Amino acid sequence: MSNTEPAGKHAENVAIPPGLEGTIELPARAEALVLFAHGSGSGRLSSRNRQVAAALNHGGLATLLFDLLTEEEAADRRKVFDIGLLAQRLGAAMEFIAGHPATADLPLGLFGASTGAAAALVAAAAHPVDVGAVVLRGGRPDLAGEASLGRVAAPTLLIVGEEDREVLELNAQARSRMTCPTELAIVPGAGHLFEEPGALEHVGRLAAAWFQRWLAPEGSHVPV
Repeated sequence: MSNTEPAGKHAENVAIPPGLEGTIELPARAEALVLFAHGSGSGRLSSRNRQVAAALNHGGLATLLFDLLTEEEAADRRKVFDIGLLAQRLGAAMEFIAGHPATADLPLGLFGASTGAAAALVAAAAHPVDVGAVVLRGGRPDLAGEASLGRVAAPTLLIVGEEDREVLELNAQARSRMTCPTELAIVPGAGHLFEEPGALEHVGRLAAAWFQRWLAPEGSHVPV
């Protein structure tokens, strides 16, 4: 994965109701936009998600990383694990994207990590026309609930570390309950946080390829 910033890349800090801070990274001639749903205790400054977002940017995909909770809400553990609330916040971000001149016409994908994976699936189930693809990293799709899993229409890629055995089993079980196109990608030697050398780079390549495949199949992609 290149460390060079793509030419013409534009960054914009935004505020999403109810006052959630976020950052849009918009490469020149972006083909689609990926909205990130962070896991518990994380936010828009998550180093892991920012690294994956950079890989997507290099692949010609815009990204929006934002805090799903306000600072006060993030201190309440009940809200941190409130999947329904987090999914509603993703819905609010989707409305914001649809009304923003720079992103309104871009196909939309969702990237969810850890508990954010469940929120991404619930949001995708609630907005089947708007969400074109989903990628989950070390996710807990089981927390989305069986009803939402069965209603997801967007093609979904589940990425799990080889050594993250409990989460791997949960992802396999959740996948069996989904009717949309799905793939389970296992990153060799990786644990839950993908801290091993090269693990996150592998995640970035898998995610970029999946979003390009389903959101911009006719586009001319930038190698990642």
